[in-house]
Amino acid sequence: MKPSDPHVVTTHAELEALIGTPGEQVKMKLRTEIGDTAREFIERSPFVVVATCDSEGQLDASPKGDPPGFVHVVDSTTLAIPERKGNSLGFGPRNVLATGRIGLIFLVPGQRETYRVNGTARLTRDPELLDRLAVAGKPALMATVVAVEEAFFHCGKAPIRAELWASRVSSEDQRKPIAEEIGEILGDESLVPVVAADLEQNYRDDLY
Repeated sequence: MKPSDPHVVTTHAELEALIGTPGEQVKMKLRTEIGDTAREFIERSPFVVVATCDSEGQLDASPKGDPPGFVHVVDSTTLAIPERKGNSLGFGPRNVLATGRIGLIFLVPGQRETYRVNGTARLTRDPELLDRLAVAGKPALMATVVAVEEAFFHCGKAPIRAELWASRVSSEDQRKPIAEEIGEILGDESLVPVVAADLEQNYRDDLY
């Protein structure tokens, strides 16, 4: 039998000693709705990772991709994700039926930051919505409708460490969505370059 790990982390205090505690600026980015900066990011995104779980806690993470903006922002608290023809395993939709819980990570090629959404979900065959989600003249088979509970931008450290975008898209590299959203939340656009500079310093000096 494999011996137990003597270094296992078992308490919140032990965890915080390792990863620290979030500052007020970090907490401020946790939102319950999709703002203008986030909406534009989703509209540029051709790729999302969809995480779900079943009633026994079994997890699944599934990639979804289509032309940019394929995930439809219905309103500030609602998203619609099209379901296309696949291998019929349908782990994600089956999990949505079982628990109605969902987590999303949106990516934009060349953009280091990602956007995360957590919430509840349901499946629909609404023909009007499926027509809006059509690609190449083909409506979606069904749609996963997400009710947003938590939404926020995630910093770009992981893609930087991974060198995910080896050939960067210059237009994306110039965007600073976290800084833009903080300026949006506080209603002060003058903060955008300040926050952006702080992020750049953090990316440069504090990856590890």
